[in-house]
Amino acid sequence: MDLRNSDWHWRRCFLFFRANPVGNRVQEKQRESQAGLMMPKQKTRKSAAKRFKQTGTGKFRRNRANGRHILTKKSAKRKRRLGKDAEVRSTEVKRLKAALPYGL
Repeated sequence: MDLRNSDWHWRRCFLFFRANPVGNRVQEKQRESQAGLMMPKQKTRKSAAKRFKQTGTGKFRRNRANGRHILTKKSAKRKRRLGKDAEVRSTEVKRLKAALPYGL
């Protein structure tokens, strides 16, 4: 027996939303968003948020590649350079801003 088709299920949902004012607010927001009255929230791509930092001037910094393992064959100078952040190229900034709509 499918519970969604039974009267018991619908009565229970009705009682929940009637007794719970938060539930009513949620329903109102859903109706507003479906009617096109509210703009949807933009989502931040969490993978990008974890990988990049934004400087005070608005530029983006990233970690350099090849600095995590097989370090014995790399010179000390190269390892120091790999430990520092690099600036994201200007060709990638547009995509990065789209992935991080609210900045960092």
